[in-house]
Amino acid sequence: MSGSEELLAVRVIPRARRNEVDGERDGRLLVRVTAAPVDEQANAAVRAVVAEHLGVRASRVEIVSGHHHRDKLLRIRRD
Repeated sequence: MSGSEELLAVRVIPRARRNEVDGERDGRLLVRVTAAPVDEQANAAVRAVVAEHLGVRASRVEIVSGHHHRDKLLRIRRD
C-alpha cells in the first residue's frame, strides 16, 4: 500500500507557555512550543506537536525548509 504526502506551512512561536496548535495565521498553521530555538530544540518540538495534532508519528513529520526561521514548510508522510 502506498502512502501519501502533503506539505504544510507553519508559523512557529518559540518560548511559549505551552505546546499547542493555535489556529491559523496568514495561511499558516500557528504552532506554539515551549522550547527555545537553540540546538534544534524548537524544531523537534514543532515536529512532535504537529505530529500529535495530525495523529501521525513524529518521524513522519519532516522540516523541508525554514530550519532556522519561524516560518517553516513541513512534509507530512501518511501510511
